[in-house]
Amino acid sequence: MEIGRRRKPERVIGPFGEALSLKDLPKSNTTRWVIRRKAEVVAAVNGGLLSLEEACSRYNLSLEEFVSWQESIDKSGLPGLRISYLSQYRTKDGVRNRNSNKTGSHHQQSPLPDLH
Repeated sequence: MEIGRRRKPERVIGPFGEALSLKDLPKSNTTRWVIRRKAEVVAAVNGGLLSLEEACSRYNLSLEEFVSWQESIDKSGLPGLRISYLSQYRTKDGVRNRNSNKTGSHHQQSPLPDLH
């Protein structure tokens, strides 16, 4: 009898409200990471279906890459997982920071999320 060890759930709620099981997750050899697949893996870890270590091993992800997906969802929702969105946001943010350092301006502009 194991004491203090929690059982993993058989299903967790996915990023779009659907039930996810291990068989519903992306294949372990996935190389094309679209928003939905990233969000499913993050939901699986957050819900306890996979441990962080299992997810990184299964999908050959670095800890930094996985954490960046979690932070993107926390900060910007699912649109934050788009590579083009992140690149655009980082570029605008970098330009804004450089310009504010030069001019002393602290104008905040938020990027518009787009799932398309």
